[in-house]
Amino acid sequence: MAGPHARVTAPGEWGPWVDGGGWLTVDGAAVDWIYRDLDRVTRAAEDAERGRYAFHAQAGHPLGVADFAYAGEVALGVILADPSGELSALRSRTLAVPPALREALVAGLWEADFLTGVARKAVSRGDSSYIAGCLFRIVGVCAHALHGAAGRWLINEKGAVAAAAALPGAPERFAGRVDELFAGVDGDPVHLSAALDAAADLVLETADACAMMSR
Repeated sequence: MAGPHARVTAPGEWGPWVDGGGWLTVDGAAVDWIYRDLDRVTRAAEDAERGRYAFHAQAGHPLGVADFAYAGEVALGVILADPSGELSALRSRTLAVPPALREALVAGLWEADFLTGVARKAVSRGDSSYIAGCLFRIVGVCAHALHGAAGRWLINEKGAVAAAAALPGAPERFAGRVDELFAGVDGDPVHLSAALDAAADLVLETADACAMMSR
């Protein structure tokens, strides 16, 4: 189906959260074939319903894989085959982002606020790599909080900033301001401090936006 050079992995070969799969070419089109353990997907959906979530270390995912992304994939995906009916049943539970998860993602903004303070300790050392890491995490937490407040699934870091910026009620110029944050990470303590000031403002505006969107 995918040609003589196609190869798929053993389960777990790509790590615990991506699991495995293959990069295939089917009828000339690139196809990412990714495994999912349905029991784990079901547990992730149940945790999401209870407002429990975590970001898990995984190669290729610098923010970490959000376990609730499994539920989001089921909600947003198109079911091509489901002989047992398990996926359809799970999909009926995941079409809407659970209220408890929405609240938890907004409450998770505490980490973004915390990181802006922690990162300031690295300014005098000009530790731009550490500050850049904190800024990346801050932006990711804000993007997830905005999606939570809006009741929208966010299942990947890729495109997360653009998706958050497109949400009705998102902070003004969200994407552009994120770009400006990273442009200021150049090792100069003055620029690093200014970037963190801007990040703190963005976190506050994100919190306000989430409060308005959650009404």
